[in-house]
Amino acid sequence: MGEEFEIEANIAGEPLLHRRLTWRCRLTRVSDIVFPPVCLSCRRGLDRHDAICPVCWARIDFIRPPLCDRLGLPMPYDTGGKMISALAVAEPPSYGRARAVGHYTGVLRELIHDFKFSDAHAARKLLSRLMAEAGRELLADADIIVPVPLSRQRLISRRFNQSALLAQDLSRSSALTYEPLALVRTRATPRQVGLTRRERKLNVRGAFAVPQAQATRVAGRRVLMVDDVITTGATCDAAARALLRGGAASVDVLALALVTDYAAVAA
Repeated sequence: MGEEFEIEANIAGEPLLHRRLTWRCRLTRVSDIVFPPVCLSCRRGLDRHDAICPVCWARIDFIRPPLCDRLGLPMPYDTGGKMISALAVAEPPSYGRARAVGHYTGVLRELIHDFKFSDAHAARKLLSRLMAEAGRELLADADIIVPVPLSRQRLISRRFNQSALLAQDLSRSSALTYEPLALVRTRATPRQVGLTRRERKLNVRGAFAVPQAQATRVAGRRVLMVDDVITTGATCDAAARALLRGGAASVDVLALALVTDYAAVAA
């Protein structure tokens, strides 16, 4: 009796499911007519949303192996094992590993800039997918995802934290726990733009903390910290120190872009 009822219910439900799918397809077609899919960068017409055209794709300077295992910097050749760059040896970071989608140049820089400063969220899905691919290894090793927080003043003026939005997307796609309150800024800091490497470190020293009320969410956990752009790594390093002081077992960093031209910010 139970099996017969289940079969009848499935058969009865088929037309409803079919109608729903049909209406969804129709609505998608109407939406594509009203808002046709275009390249997120150059606005050329495409056959799907949340994508960029082949020409613009070629203008993204992706960071691929071989990499420095600590800083995520591209290395000139592959030795067949884990490699550490000279910079990582000279100035080892507090975090374990950093990875980024690409260099902070070209189309990737344009998409990040529009997302961050022009409130243009059209590329958010694409950027989140690219991050998930670049950080596949880090995501597999993490317990929780924590965004680099903004100061209260900057959050009010900007109205959103781009790192938090990306961390939220990564949490959904990976099923990892999203902990947006696990790390806070204890003080507002001047913008890092134009500061030397040393000045950046001093600017963010002691600027982060794990609130006592959130300590149990961090203690013993492997944290994946999400940021948009890593320049010298000073902000991520200061934030990682705070998480480790708060009891985190380890901290890795995943970002959209990495600034590899350190001459512009060298001390």
